[in-house]
Amino acid sequence: MDSGASRQASLKFSIVLPTYNEAGGIERLIETLDGVFRANDLDGEIIVVDDNSPDGTGAIVDRLSERYPVRCLHRPGKMGLSSGVIDGWKFARPDSEALGAMDADFSHDPQILPAMVRALASGEYDLAVGSRYVPGGGIRNWPWRRKITSRVAILLARPLTPLKDITSGYFLVKRRAIDGVELDPIGFKIGLEVIAKAHYRKAIEIPYVFQDRTSGVSKLNSGEITNYLRQLRRVYALKMFGTRGAPRRETGRPTEKKA
Repeated sequence: MDSGASRQASLKFSIVLPTYNEAGGIERLIETLDGVFRANDLDGEIIVVDDNSPDGTGAIVDRLSERYPVRCLHRPGKMGLSSGVIDGWKFARPDSEALGAMDADFSHDPQILPAMVRALASGEYDLAVGSRYVPGGGIRNWPWRRKITSRVAILLARPLTPLKDITSGYFLVKRRAIDGVELDPIGFKIGLEVIAKAHYRKAIEIPYVFQDRTSGVSKLNSGEITNYLRQLRRVYALKMFGTRGAPRRETGRPTEKKA
């Protein structure tokens, strides 16, 4: 094994999949991720955070934990995607050097995970973002209204970062970069929180083609759009006025766990 592959293999990471009624595809996704880990010699664990899915998603994951590097954090009800990711990071093994998030519906391409891990393992980057809006990236099977909504959301957040896909929910970040950072669990754009607030030196966007979900029902609705606008207002207030106008938020990493 060459030195680059060795560094990649030695980078321990935990990737969180928040779920609600994803029984139709969760087993196939976990099998796929395990295959990616094995084929690329990645030291990764999968954390599924299930919000008491009536379709039995959590029970499926518990069963799969006997064969795959996956654990399930069971929550009592629907508590939101962002809070699910934050809770998943707290639940992750304490020796994971990087923490990440991805959707549980195959919208995010598992095949770019090795490139994301390599970027962080190189020591040059602290944040790797799966990006739809850099050369090589794209979106497949989205109606034009979803595409416009996504573009407008990114335009509204553009002053916060030079990254092209600031609303991406697919990323891997060094644990130390969110150590002590207060992350707002509102809404479903946890990527925005990390990109705008984490203490990273350099970020890289890895292109992938976003594929609309193959099973289940989209979580995007008018309430989530409203939450996104509230989230943006809070981030801008924090950037412009410090803590003024920013409510108390949960930390992105539990204090009792050390990197």
